[in-house]
Amino acid sequence: MAGRYAPRRSGYDATVKPAGNGEGQNLAEIRRLVVREVNWLGDLVLSLPALRALRRRFARAHLAVLVREELAGFFAGLDWVDEVIAYRVRRGIRGLADRLSVAGALRARSFPLAVVLPKSFDSALSVALAGIPMRVGWRAQGRSFLLTHASAPCAGAERHQVYHWLAMVADTLAAAGSPDDYRCLQANRLLRERMAQWLGQRRRRPQAKLIALAPEAAYGPAKQWPAAHFGALIVLLAERFGAECVIVGGQPQWQQAAVAAAGRSGAIMAAGETDAAQLVALLSLCDGFVGNDSGPMHLAASLGIAAVGIFGSTDPGRTGPLGARSAVLHRPLECSPCFARTCRFGHYNCLVGIGPEQAAAQLVKLGVFD
Repeated sequence: MAGRYAPRRSGYDATVKPAGNGEGQNLAEIRRLVVREVNWLGDLVLSLPALRALRRRFARAHLAVLVREELAGFFAGLDWVDEVIAYRVRRGIRGLADRLSVAGALRARSFPLAVVLPKSFDSALSVALAGIPMRVGWRAQGRSFLLTHASAPCAGAERHQVYHWLAMVADTLAAAGSPDDYRCLQANRLLRERMAQWLGQRRRRPQAKLIALAPEAAYGPAKQWPAAHFGALIVLLAERFGAECVIVGGQPQWQQAAVAAAGRSGAIMAAGETDAAQLVALLSLCDGFVGNDSGPMHLAASLGIAAVGIFGSTDPGRTGPLGARSAVLHRPLECSPCFARTCRFGHYNCLVGIGPEQAAAQLVKLGVFD
């Protein structure tokens, strides 16, 4: 994955002309820009290389990100992001008021440039309503008229998902980036200290290796390794390596509860106890990670801890964790990848066939245990 992703156009003009009427915008004069970020935790990690490319492209500019309020903490440790604008959009008439509020907040900040990473119509509409002069993003969902420069999908966007946004910022703004920047996430120092205290009050063996487990995936059961396997892994890691486990993720549901009950050696329950910033801080204190194809998997890999991602219905070639300290467990069948939420055959053999021993072996291979 090494190397930089450069613009596909040779001799790219430093002046980008709007799609409609109006004068071109000299990129060298940009001193403020806002990036409308993506809507899922894992996608935030995958968009980091593109965000870093924009940071380098506009090194002297004020860089702001517009992001859902529940994900705003993701940026708490990234001091190269100058401003985080959190927003929410509710349903119904309140949602309309929220959208107008977002547009008003952007208009008040007078950004000359907006970069729209999601493909949704709504994400482009918010920056258009704000009257931002230059608006760039993907050509999708009939929204090209809302953008001053819309980029068509290209070959670079068909590889790993990390190239998706790299391709767009390279094409529209000549912002060359590298997938290596996937591993640039950092935890906020104060939050890291607080999470260390939180763990200290709950750990039974403070000197033992700490392994984070993420047993849920919002997409559905076709991405969830069996709870019994997670429970067996807790026992295996404790008995063979003396390790402790901490369960992370969203609101605790049956999956996490089953894992905690299955692990005879016990596990610390952090699921539902952390926001995005606290989760980043907690994972930064762990020695290793095992989990489904999910946001926490990408957080762990981006932080540089040993991360093992377990894949069922999805394609690790598209959304797998990146880096030398990352590994994938994948048992492809004739029907893989199906990208389904539930198994149409009802057996989930692509997940059931991956055993706890394999997960432990990957942690050993990644250097977690001597």
